[in-house]
Amino acid sequence: MVGLGETREELLDAMRDLRSAGCDMLTIGQYLKPGDHHLDVVRYYTPQEFDELGEQARALGFGAVASGPFVRSSYFAETLFAETDFLRTPVSGPG
Repeated sequence: MVGLGETREELLDAMRDLRSAGCDMLTIGQYLKPGDHHLDVVRYYTPQEFDELGEQARALGFGAVASGPFVRSSYFAETLFAETDFLRTPVSGPG
């Protein structure tokens, strides 16, 4: 979720950290304040900014990316999962 006051560099750092940890799927959506007792939205991102973030994520090597104002972590999860090589990539165990 974006819109809580993060910088572009913080977002890119988080994306790099996720890739370094082996994450291959990413969803980026706008934080929307769910009620009075929750954090305020600091900034609303434009659709163009979501497109740019998605492009940057793909450039970092994410196999599947959904980026938009109303995207949530479950957003087309099955479709995103199918876009990755997760099931086709052998998993190596410790040691």
